[in-house]
Amino acid sequence: MPAKDYDALTARLQGAVDELQHLIRQLDPLATFQVVPGEDPTGTYLLATVDVEDTELVMDVYMERLLTFQIDEGLPLYVLPLRSRRQAMMS
Repeated sequence: MPAKDYDALTARLQGAVDELQHLIRQLDPLATFQVVPGEDPTGTYLLATVDVEDTELVMDVYMERLLTFQIDEGLPLYVLPLRSRRQAMMS
């Protein structure tokens, strides 16, 4: 579901999601995203499907900014990088 379809997003949360998507797309321009509510912990989850072998590379791209959103701004936002089917089949 595109971020705009998830009604619970505040303007600030939407801005944070957009910024994180932009950072991830710098590494993988064809990355796809879903924004979903989550319960453990409660918050908004950005699921990023990326065509890279090692998702740690993706985490390196956004982690500092995500921590700023979480700690400094108190946003309940989490990112889960997922390997694309193609990458999963190659391993």
